[in-house]
Amino acid sequence: MFEDRTLTCKECGVEFLFSAREQEFYAEKGFQNDPSRCPDCRAARKRRLAESGQAPMQQQREMHEVICSSCGVTTTVPFRPSGSRPVYCRECFQSQRRSY
Repeated sequence: MFEDRTLTCKECGVEFLFSAREQEFYAEKGFQNDPSRCPDCRAARKRRLAESGQAPMQQQREMHEVICSSCGVTTTVPFRPSGSRPVYCRECFQSQRRSY
């Protein structure tokens, strides 16, 4: 369905590959436009915007204080716990992941 295409960066003029895999990702996310900047210019633009505090969608995540279900330490997580599943601190979460 998707095929690799060569595009030209509107910022630096360099040709870059817009791979079939990237096109599939864009379609899954609902993006309707092809990228207009090469990966290097996209990264540089993102860096500039972040440094200037103007980065789009750079909202601060709401953190929630919880008690680790394993070790009992107080920690914060970037989601509101439902109470139906255990919540772990970073260290215990990593230990749980390694055990699977």
